[in-house]
Amino acid sequence: MIHEYQLRILPEQAANEQALKQFIARDKGLDLRTLTAVRVLKRSIDARQRTIYVNVTARVFVNETPAEEEFRRTIYNKVEGKPEVIVVGAGPGGLFAALRLIELGLRPIVVERGKNVRDRKEDLARISREHKVDAESNYSFGEGGAGAYSDGKLYTRSKKRGNVDKILNVFCQHGASTSILADAHPHIGTDKLPRVIENMRNTILACGGEVHFQTRMDALIVHNGRVEGIETHTGKTFRGPVILATGHSARDVYRWLYAHRIPIDLKGLAVGVRLEHPSLLIDQLQYHNKNGRGKYLPAAEYSFVQQVDGRGVYSFCMCPGGFVVPAASGPHQLVVNGMSPSNRGTQWSNSGMVVELRPEDLEHPDLRFQTPDLIEGSAEAETERLIQEAAPAPNGSPHPLAMMRLQEQLEQACWQQGNLRQTAPAQRMADFTRRKLSYDLPRSSYSPGLVSSPLHFWLPKFVSDRLRQGFELFGKSQRGFLTNEAVMIAVETRTSSPVRITRDKDSLQHITLEGLFPCGEGAGYAGGIVSAGVDGERCAEAVAAYLKRD
Repeated sequence: MIHEYQLRILPEQAANEQALKQFIARDKGLDLRTLTAVRVLKRSIDARQRTIYVNVTARVFVNETPAEEEFRRTIYNKVEGKPEVIVVGAGPGGLFAALRLIELGLRPIVVERGKNVRDRKEDLARISREHKVDAESNYSFGEGGAGAYSDGKLYTRSKKRGNVDKILNVFCQHGASTSILADAHPHIGTDKLPRVIENMRNTILACGGEVHFQTRMDALIVHNGRVEGIETHTGKTFRGPVILATGHSARDVYRWLYAHRIPIDLKGLAVGVRLEHPSLLIDQLQYHNKNGRGKYLPAAEYSFVQQVDGRGVYSFCMCPGGFVVPAASGPHQLVVNGMSPSNRGTQWSNSGMVVELRPEDLEHPDLRFQTPDLIEGSAEAETERLIQEAAPAPNGSPHPLAMMRLQEQLEQACWQQGNLRQTAPAQRMADFTRRKLSYDLPRSSYSPGLVSSPLHFWLPKFVSDRLRQGFELFGKSQRGFLTNEAVMIAVETRTSSPVRITRDKDSLQHITLEGLFPCGEGAGYAGGIVSAGVDGERCAEAVAAYLKRD
């Protein structure tokens, strides 16, 4: 016999399967000896009151053994000799596109500019140790994409775009804990996700697909308005329709598309800082307990959002029990991100704290600031050249690359504030709201080191004023949150893509090029691991329909 129960229980009663069995047997009048298994279908924490509860949907097996695995398997058959599809990028969009292509009987050829997920670790360590950024192997570029070493959070609001449950089940099939199927905010963890990614790659290879690392796409092959493949920096060319899943930091791709008159659109963005608190303090605030989370609760999360002078100010990518990491993808840049291991066990918790920017804001005088001199031959100089050489838009609208230029200016200014290294400029939170330089800084998880800097002075006034007012409002709603125990670390700019690569809403193809399928976060159609995976699957299905039509 199988029962499903909706339970509202204490954390210690939800701590493990045996504790849950004991509670269910007592609460439902069942014989504990007959409970053969309990599966948690949904789980969330309710911390709104002094007493913390866990809401659980449980499937209880009485004198019966579960007949199926906890996750649904997808069957992947061999695809040798099948039509080939080029997938540019091995982040979540590209990997899920490749796996879905195999399901549909097509052969994926995955081309990734960076290294495999394990070899990337040496280059990431070098950023902290030597302050050197490999432009092809970093927190953004390489197998797994930006998500592989920036937390592995799987929460998404994009429920209407595709089958989120399918994405989570595929992760479980490749080694992720089945807890991600139940948790309200599922999380794999930076320490566990690389192995899952390797297993996904092995599935692609075992089915007859190809994966090429350290192979950067330099150009699309276009003939008579149709994309027929790609050229790479290794000299190899690959032929077939192209799923372009290059991630939100592949600025060379945006420049190439613009320079070759392939339409792209300016897109809104959010920029700000990483805000880091002691994790104990966040636990105390969120769980209303001076002792913190105790033995049975996870590291506490938070979410803040306010409207300030007509723009959203909000927390982004919250990493409880995590680290702040250097996430530059090239020289002359300093940008930070956050991550958490699976146990979320560090002594710090961090979150992006960002201000919404809209395309029309680019002309606002408060968004202008003392920009650094361009370095001759740099990527930033190339962006500026393309903008300066462009004819003025007939309606006076900003240039398609203007938001990307702002990103680059902020990151270069931050790099200069950090003494031309990956040492990040930082300021205590309360000092920032008082417009006061911090004469010392708290201990931080950011391993390259911090340098005290007046963020209130050199960040654009459009951003700093709204951040300050947002922090004051957050401090009123959560007493103790606005504190000098917290440190702001600059600068957070990689919240999403600064452009959208235009595509038809039905066929998902680029509006002027057949055979090109812009995909995922880098194309402006996703905002995280799961939504990128969903979009990757949709693009694979669109390619299958395109090939069938041909």
